[in-house]
Amino acid sequence: MTGNDSAVLRVAGRPVARYVTRPELPRRLSPRPCLHPVTTLAGTTVTEFSPADHLHHLGVGVAVPDVEGHNFWGGRTYVRDRGPTELDNHGAQRHTAFQLRDPDGFVEELRWVAAGRELLRERRTVAAAELTAGAWALDFTFSLTNTTPDPLTIGSPATNGRPGAAYGGFFWRARKESAAPRVFTADREGEGDVHGGRADWLALTGDTWSLVFAGATEATRRDPWFVRTEEYPGVGSSLAHDERVAVAPGDTLVRRIVTVVADGRLDADGAAALVRKAVSP
Repeated sequence: MTGNDSAVLRVAGRPVARYVTRPELPRRLSPRPCLHPVTTLAGTTVTEFSPADHLHHLGVGVAVPDVEGHNFWGGRTYVRDRGPTELDNHGAQRHTAFQLRDPDGFVEELRWVAAGRELLRERRTVAAAELTAGAWALDFTFSLTNTTPDPLTIGSPATNGRPGAAYGGFFWRARKESAAPRVFTADREGEGDVHGGRADWLALTGDTWSLVFAGATEATRRDPWFVRTEEYPGVGSSLAHDERVAVAPGDTLVRRIVTVVADGRLDADGAAALVRKAVSP
């Protein structure tokens, strides 16, 4: 994994994440800026980049499988009545510039380009903050503006006919271990119960680490969670769960996810306490 203009995020002087703006990847993987590796304060890596099971899973970032028919997720495209299909429809997210870059975060401008034209322009704001001696928070906001003269719609395999596959939006490919991670919310546990549901926060815990994801705006909290633990460990916030989302020309779609990155295995009380500390009112 290589790239120029990379940024290293630090918490209490320790590096906790590397952001690469131009990963060198084939077009089929929908190249896009991403965070990897992301680590706990003790140094445990909690992301994976282009793993063998899903080469197009790239650490932490924004990935959307269907923007007006263009694939910004990578890999095959789910086509109604045909299933996963290899198509020459991949887009790319292109880093334009950092508007701000500090040790604890950055503001970035990006262009979403497919078929030789820009569809969306994004402003991405990422910040890292210490919570406790064993936990920090990654605050990730993306704002997508339709720069075309026509309405754009965002879809997912679910809106294209594949039940339970409403992935697309913020996505975190987590560390894969010998056993599947535990996943839970304040009142539900297990992939079957939390996947596709709405919850203020959702926790994923592995052998020695925990991730707690929280929607930090009302619009973000309305998006159901996309969760995988058995096939692979991954969590995302679904932009297009039940129906396609329209973005009018000049309009902007905004989402903000705050993720607690902690050493150790948190329980529900511990996860909720750290979320309260991490998410500003």
